[in-house]
Amino acid sequence: MTHTQQLLADDPLWLIILKVVALFAVGVVLTLVMINAERKVVGRMQQRPGPNRVGPNGWLQSLADGLKLAFKEDIMPVLADKPVYFIAPVIATIPAFVAFSVIPFGGEVSIFGEPTVLQLVDLPVGVLVVLACSSIGVYGIVLGGWASGSPYPLLAALRSAAQVISYEIALGLSIVAVILYAGSLSTADIVEAQQTGWYVWLLLPSFVVFVIAMVGETNRAPFDLPEAESELVGGFHTEYSSLKFALFFLAEYVNMVTVSAMATALFLGGGMAPWPLSNLDFFHNGWVQFAVFIAKVAIFLFVFIWLRGTLPRMRYDQFMRLGWKALVPISLLWILTIFAIRTYRNSEGGDLSTLLVVLGIVLAVVLVVAFLVPDKPTRSAEVEFVSDYPVPPLDLEVPTPARHRLRASASSTASTVSTAAPSKSEIENV
Repeated sequence: MTHTQQLLADDPLWLIILKVVALFAVGVVLTLVMINAERKVVGRMQQRPGPNRVGPNGWLQSLADGLKLAFKEDIMPVLADKPVYFIAPVIATIPAFVAFSVIPFGGEVSIFGEPTVLQLVDLPVGVLVVLACSSIGVYGIVLGGWASGSPYPLLAALRSAAQVISYEIALGLSIVAVILYAGSLSTADIVEAQQTGWYVWLLLPSFVVFVIAMVGETNRAPFDLPEAESELVGGFHTEYSSLKFALFFLAEYVNMVTVSAMATALFLGGGMAPWPLSNLDFFHNGWVQFAVFIAKVAIFLFVFIWLRGTLPRMRYDQFMRLGWKALVPISLLWILTIFAIRTYRNSEGGDLSTLLVVLGIVLAVVLVVAFLVPDKPTRSAEVEFVSDYPVPPLDLEVPTPARHRLRASASSTASTVSTAAPSKSEIENV
């Protein structure tokens, strides 16, 4: 048992309850701040003020919106499956908060004289707990769309299921390299293993894949296909209102905070300050580490906002192609590279520089082949257009009934007669 696990095992009941309440408060407060900050930052990007009426400089607008949702009329569709319709938002929200329990927010501190760690529980499989919670959360979306009794929420729910399953694979593969270097699935052990250097530099491809996959995992722009208003009205929550809609809204933003906290713990050293500040004793304090951790999470949340205000929504086939044809193969190649490097390094008499050169040549050949092989054209050969998007052929002839053909020929004859040039006799008569 590690020192962190020993401290957490000695926590009294009152301290555990206090940590649970604090985690819930952190999730809710960060959600309220994130919603308001998103509206302000996007407003600044679009050269408009954003919320500026409710509270000091408009910072209480999210709280006012939450109170408004609480007092709105709760409307349930007639065709809805009432038990499933009611429990779906709860299923989407609870796993998002449960994932907070294994996040190491800081180091050792003293709370009312009791030494502890700013973490609720340190499980040997903490990383798998976060992945499991994100997988369970999609059930709330799917059940919410199905239980609404409407076709458009159902379509959005199915899109979300395919999206989460696809990007969950890329997300899991990007974590494998971190687990190999840390030698543990515990989030606290992974943070501790980064004392000599953050994994964002050592495992840069894994970090890039993780960041892209976490945006797709949370259904955020430019991957917000389940909520595409122009295609699916309002998405899977079209038939929801009042507090049930607020729970879906809360789950989305809490998931954003959760994946940002996981990225901080896995790749940015958790609450450790960057070099050379990490050499100062001041930044070894547990509460200071908590502040550093929140600052890193805020950077990731700003990236979410930045993407929403910058990039247009991707087409569905482009989005799925990115996950299956780019992120997953890159992650697999990167994992094989790490396995080869570690195996070659552990073997006797291995020359690491030679291995890196060979692996670089192999990866370069694979990438060149992947980019040079064209996609299969889906339109006729006469049109120079290459895409995977399903479109009908341009030379498709639709058979028409006989009466339509007769009517078309009669109209064309009449138009020819009316537009014909007058004869010489007609001009002389005039």
